[in-house]
Amino acid sequence: MSDPAPHDWRLAYSRRLSLTDFIVIAIAVASTQFLWFGFSANGVAFRGNLDFLAVSYTTVSIVLTLSWTAILGIYGSRGDRLIGTGVSEYRLVVDSSFRLFGVFAIISFLFQIDFSRGYFILAFPLGTIALVIERWLWRKWLTTRRSRGEYSAKVLLVGSETSVLHTATELARRPQAGYHVVGACVASGRVADYLPGTTIPVAGNVDRVAQAIAATGADTIVITSSDELSPEKIRELSWSLEPGRQHLVVAPSLTDIGGPRIHTRPVAGLPLIHVETPRYEGFKRYQKRIFDFLASGLLILLLAPVLLIISGVIRLSTPGPVLFKQERVGLNGSTFKMLKFRSMVTDAEALMVHLEATERAEGNAVLFKMKDDPRVTRVGRVLRKYSLDELPQLFNVLRGDMSLIGPRPPLQREVDLYESHVHRRFLMKPGITGLWQVSGRSDLSWEDSVRLDLYYVENWSMVGDFIILLKTVRAVFASSGAY
Repeated sequence: MSDPAPHDWRLAYSRRLSLTDFIVIAIAVASTQFLWFGFSANGVAFRGNLDFLAVSYTTVSIVLTLSWTAILGIYGSRGDRLIGTGVSEYRLVVDSSFRLFGVFAIISFLFQIDFSRGYFILAFPLGTIALVIERWLWRKWLTTRRSRGEYSAKVLLVGSETSVLHTATELARRPQAGYHVVGACVASGRVADYLPGTTIPVAGNVDRVAQAIAATGADTIVITSSDELSPEKIRELSWSLEPGRQHLVVAPSLTDIGGPRIHTRPVAGLPLIHVETPRYEGFKRYQKRIFDFLASGLLILLLAPVLLIISGVIRLSTPGPVLFKQERVGLNGSTFKMLKFRSMVTDAEALMVHLEATERAEGNAVLFKMKDDPRVTRVGRVLRKYSLDELPQLFNVLRGDMSLIGPRPPLQREVDLYESHVHRRFLMKPGITGLWQVSGRSDLSWEDSVRLDLYYVENWSMVGDFIILLKTVRAVFASSGAY
């Protein structure tokens, strides 16, 4: 597929989604009709209290396919502000499908139409699952293109040098979001220069935004700080933008805030952004604990044969205990004994002093990690590669010391090196897995590890926990960053 022109990639991508949505829905609905009625579906008719409603299920399938495709567009599931990142796109696909089948249910009730319940009960989940998979495949394709700067908004950053650099760094972390920075206008106004440590050109000062837009071809202007721009100047800038082609975005100084905590409310012409304070008590905490207890108990029962096999292999392969117990810091700074299958030699803790002295540690400045740690046994390398050594932590979860998902459980010597803000990670129980597990594990820098843990603590939700669990399965099989 050839690239669309710079100004119409949004429309081109939306059209491709519309086409594939239609194809996926048509296949799902046709398959349902065949599975439920066989080849005789054309002759099968339903009747209500109105004679003219007697039609074949082939006609129903056509109407359903067209209606389903249309409602996905009506509810904005193909909008360029949703695609590429987050769960909003998937949520809209599911919500739109629910609403459509709700409409069919209401119509059948009001007009007493004798629909085949099995036909619709089968068509709904089959079509919805197929649509989510289709959107996921498109997202993978889009992420690849956006990593090369294609199919993205061309962003001109406007503000102080510090705020512009910070925003550019954060946007570069997630190219799949579709914001490709092509230039900047800063207060210092350094012309023919670059932002420090980047290849982003500085196109002038904040008074030359219009010229910078023309020079860079930007279609999205992101204001990172308004100290250099008066309200009147920002308003005039918004008026000067070409409607439908150029967009204005205001980026507040807050970072690492999850979408559900943000609410925008216009008051007296002011776009006020309300950021909810995270809460760590009440029903949400009980909900998480109930899920942890039930899930860990079920997993222990299902994995009992695996646990026994691993225990036997460790016992027969190397001398020493099967389990390794280590004191870790958990909720509110309390300590507990974390369980793991032993993957190292028995005197591993004593040997670490020598290894740290030789400065062979890898990973980051606070956590001691080595890719080729000589203390790890042959069996231990396999266990670590697929995170099997962490399975005994299910008993920590069952007991209430840990959660299935949460921040990484640290050692006391690591906590002693924490800056004050890092202690916020103790507001929640540590987890067997978490954002750090699905984002690189030991390959992460210390700053990224802290950022991910704090982001989770500030924005956690049960939906987010389920997504992390699904990503954990992929991360375990990929075994990237596991050592």
